Amino acid sequence: MSAARSLETKAPRRTLAPVPRIDLDAYVVAHSHEWARLDQLVRSRRLTGPESDELVDRYQQVATHLSVIRTSAPDAEVVAYLSSLLGRTRISMLGARVLSWRAVGLFFTEQFPAALYRMRWWWLGCMAANIIVTAVLMWWFVDHPEVEQSLLSGQEIDDLVNNDFESYYSENAASAFATRVWINNAWVSALCIALGILGLPVVYLLFQNVLNVAVIGSIMTRHDRADLFWGLILPHGLLELTAVFVAGGVGLRLFWSWIEPRGMSRANALAQAGRTAITCALGLGVVLLVSGIIEAFVTPSPLPTWGRIAIGVLAEALFFGYVWRYGRRAALAGETGDLDVGQRGDVAPVA
Repeated sequence: MSAARSLETKAPRRTLAPVPRIDLDAYVVAHSHEWARLDQLVRSRRLTGPESDELVDRYQQVATHLSVIRTSAPDAEVVAYLSSLLGRTRISMLGARVLSWRAVGLFFTEQFPAALYRMRWWWLGCMAANIIVTAVLMWWFVDHPEVEQSLLSGQEIDDLVNNDFESYYSENAASAFATRVWINNAWVSALCIALGILGLPVVYLLFQNVLNVAVIGSIMTRHDRADLFWGLILPHGLLELTAVFVAGGVGLRLFWSWIEPRGMSRANALAQAGRTAITCALGLGVVLLVSGIIEAFVTPSPLPTWGRIAIGVLAEALFFGYVWRYGRRAALAGETGDLDVGQRGDVAPVA
């Protein structure tokens, strides 16, 4: 005990340094403009990118100011003001809407068209191949009527030619029909993109789609109803099938991304192509909505055949003009259709 007491008396005692006091009035004058600026940013309904970064920086500065005042010159009024200001800032940062009209506008004027433009050779090639296959199949089915007879009975063919094909577009309420068509086409397009990683399922889905068109087209043509077939299929089919072919091209591009990663790891190449494919899927949903509206309201309308087809051609021309005008411009500016760099996550380097 004596030794312990001896050591205890000999050991130097540590004392806490006094907290330096500050001149609160001078401190408030020195930093009030920073607090006012943060308050201004919080009250702003829309912030630019630099202003959003400034909001975060100002928040950290004011949080430091509050800490200093609390420890060295606690004033209830100033502490309450800064605490309230920081609380409103946190709500502003956490409660900001992720989706804004500006973001939607940028998506449809830059991201989506740039993705389509950069992958144009994939979906244009897919479109050309499917058109050729459809034409060949239709020509072959017309010359081989026994094939259609193996698929449908005589009564079913008569019903299709004389009633079912035409009534399909008008037997349901237009709004309900448009919704059903949109959901079905969006599902087919989503499957083409989602199954694109495997390659062959995309080819199968596209073949089933063109086979159906070829079979019905050949039956209508062989029974001298080609004018009715094309008059009903073209107004909406041009844009609708284009969207499906775009989805097929995007899916095949997704498949090719891990076959030929182009200097990246296969995982990174697939991730990049997958993010861009999601951009295309979201945009194609809107394109298919337009084609569904045309199919429900224009295709069965009493407009003359040339008028309905003209609307379909116009919609198709607007789509191509949209891709080439906005997509080319955005692609030249460096837009890829991928997420922003800060949202992609970390990427492992490749040797």
